[in-house]
Amino acid sequence: MVRTKVAFLYSEVAGYFMACADKLSEFADVLIIRWPVNEEAPFKFEVNERIKLLQKSDYSGPELKRIIAEFNPDILVCSGWMDKQYFDIVKGVDKRIIRVLSLDNHWVGNIKQQIARFVSPFYLKRIFSHAWVPGEKQAEFAKKLGFGKHTIRGYYCADTDLFNGKYNRTIEAKEAHFPKRFLYVARYLQHKGIFEMWQAFQELQKEHPNDWELWCLGTGEEWENRVEHEKIKHIGFVQPKDLDDYIAKTGVYILPSIFEPWGVTVQEFSIAGFPLLLSDAIGSKEDFLKGNGFEFQAGNLESLKLGMKKIMDLDDVQLKEMALKSHQNGMSYTCEMWAKRLLALKD
Repeated sequence: MVRTKVAFLYSEVAGYFMACADKLSEFADVLIIRWPVNEEAPFKFEVNERIKLLQKSDYSGPELKRIIAEFNPDILVCSGWMDKQYFDIVKGVDKRIIRVLSLDNHWVGNIKQQIARFVSPFYLKRIFSHAWVPGEKQAEFAKKLGFGKHTIRGYYCADTDLFNGKYNRTIEAKEAHFPKRFLYVARYLQHKGIFEMWQAFQELQKEHPNDWELWCLGTGEEWENRVEHEKIKHIGFVQPKDLDDYIAKTGVYILPSIFEPWGVTVQEFSIAGFPLLLSDAIGSKEDFLKGNGFEFQAGNLESLKLGMKKIMDLDDVQLKEMALKSHQNGMSYTCEMWAKRLLALKD
């Protein structure tokens, strides 16, 4: 049986994408060309021998074209249209190849998006055959670009095996004693809502003294401006495989982003059995915040404080019920589903 060949022109590779690619490689030959590692998110991951992984900066434009031509993919997936070299490669391939545009922007109707909507039938739609998006808000944008029924969902998926393992190793201890600690895992960037999160937590500690703590994992340009408080713990960047101890010792996942097209960590910590406290700007809440937590208005300090207070007022039984619901929600979409959804384009 001839195996399907899938090539990716990818931006920043993370562990969750490589987990999906690893599953895909069980059914197909996989080539990935990627950007260099981002210093603010220096993920390390193992690459199995079935996957050919190349760094874009090591090759010239003509060399990249030659590599793709020699691989001769059945399906070519390109991360958006912002990389001119990638875009040029897709324009030049045989039109019999399934050419997939990945897209994670919400439709907001601004001038830039309206222009894209107008030119797409003469431009994007002539270059790409399909659009692959995370969820409904991105699907609306893809449809306005003219992809219609050639729009598929589920572009982002957590490393379900990895985080399911963490759930199985830590949930028993939490059932005995649920940790009264919020966990934030993301970059230290202003648009992640970190300053509002720290302020809301500090104010609640003054207004309603309690045992809750806030543990923050990550790094970024605002690291030096982090807020110091006796109940706020700053850990730094932690590789996903090394998260077990922090997952075991914390209880509720918080992501206060002011801007977040999707947010894979929401699925990751759902799988790990965390009740969720999310801003309404987070795209992935549409799939994974269902009876297992609360949302609040992005950038609104009082709304965030109310959300935190709702969590703090829950008893252990309620928190454990939410943890189980989170796990069930998180496992509703797996790496194998991701792989088969992509391969189904060839059927």
